Amino acid sequence: MESMIAKGDFDTAGWDAEPPFDDRDGVTLGLVTMSKTFHGDLTGTSVVRLMTASTGVENSRSYVALERVEGALDGRPGTFVVQHNAVSDRGEQSLTITVVPDSATGELRGLRGEMDILIAPDGSHSYTFDYHL
Repeated sequence: MESMIAKGDFDTAGWDAEPPFDDRDGVTLGLVTMSKTFHGDLTGTSVVRLMTASTGVENSRSYVALERVEGALDGRPGTFVVQHNAVSDRGEQSLTITVVPDSATGELRGLRGEMDILIAPDGSHSYTFDYHL
């Protein structure tokens, strides 16, 4: 299968943090819901549900999340789910965002791939999505 690259930017809205469900020994576990609007090769919206872990050490934290995207990828309509795994180890960051296998619908059925997110110094967000159908 040929690999394709989709690029664009996105806006975030509604960082809705629930009260922590576990807060002890300097580590706080919480849940957050937010939404995104995608522009570029991927157009549409998503809802993201994050589970976060914050520590008392500056820049050491993590999150895992599931995100359902609804829209069109290079003109093909459908939905798909991605899974996020992010860690910041005293500022050294890693992030993996992977399409959940067999989660895609419509003309995106069979979608596989990984997405990278970049946050510019001005706070704007962009994505690069390496995928195949």
